[in-house]
Amino acid sequence: GFKSLNLEWLDKYNLTESHDLMVLDDPKGTILDKGGFIWLAMDDKEIIGSAALVKEQEGEFELAKMAVKSAYRGRGISKLLIETCLQKAKEIGAKKLSLFSNHQLLTALKLYEKYGFYYVEVEHSPFVTADIKMELVL
Repeated sequence: GFKSLNLEWLDKYNLTESHDLMVLDDPKGTILDKGGFIWLAMDDKEIIGSAALVKEQEGEFELAKMAVKSAYRGRGISKLLIETCLQKAKEIGAKKLSLFSNHQLLTALKLYEKYGFYYVEVEHSPFVTADIKMELVL
């Protein structure tokens, strides 16, 4: 499910932290109940991709938990997920999106750059391993 899909890549790069586990153990309480959104990409009955918008404050959301199962990468699923997030953010009148990442995740960083995210100073990160922060003004 949502948790194992995200732990697959987090564990691969040794990036799993208590904050990740808190969110993955209770996505309803930590994301949905606070005004955020989660999307899951499905293949038959299997979850193969995920993305979330986590509400930070009015008009500002964090793009989080973007993941695609390794066997399904390179098929445009991450593109579909990020475009869905961007469309929803615009629909609800969000002004800014931010995300935290790690320098090892080159494919993801290229994807974010392609959609107009730019690098900013890493501040107020809930993650020890997040050495990259990006933003997008909508």
